[in-house]
Amino acid sequence: MKKTQPETFTLDRLGSPVGEVLLVTDAEGAVRAFDFVDYEARMRKLLTRHYGEVVLTSGRAPETVRAAIAAYFGGDAKALDGIAVRTGGTDFQRSVWAALRTIPAGETWSYGQLASAIGKPSAVRAVGLANGANPVGVIVPCHRVVGANGTLTGYAGGLERKRWLLAHEKAGAGTEQGAFALD
Repeated sequence: MKKTQPETFTLDRLGSPVGEVLLVTDAEGAVRAFDFVDYEARMRKLLTRHYGEVVLTSGRAPETVRAAIAAYFGGDAKALDGIAVRTGGTDFQRSVWAALRTIPAGETWSYGQLASAIGKPSAVRAVGLANGANPVGVIVPCHRVVGANGTLTGYAGGLERKRWLLAHEKAGAGTEQGAFALD
């Protein structure tokens, strides 16, 4: 069996109103992972699961990506829509993650709605597992998924962050507001 070279990605660390975030990009500028610094071990585990051996080198993400993230945290809830994302995962997981990006900013869907959106209405539990394995939090907005009765359910970044992100997006949906300065 031929050993393949490890994947090498750039790791950028950015300040945000809800704590430092980790932004992982590839050589083409696509986002491979986005998570909160207090969940770095989880992020690294997901990267290894998706790509095998991964080398993260400290550096700056492309300015277009950094500017979109700054605009998002500055109040433009739609600023992340155009960011290129590239993930590993199964075909099913990638279909769930693609569907997540169709949930409008400022809105939420239940796991059942998400399962229906991918044409698998009985796969609610599998959709929940795929949602939880999303390596590109916030940009692939898994925080927009709630329980069937509208309650906030688990979020890998913590429920307080989920609550903040949803309120932030609801306030900024459909508007472009001031820029947020990244650290």
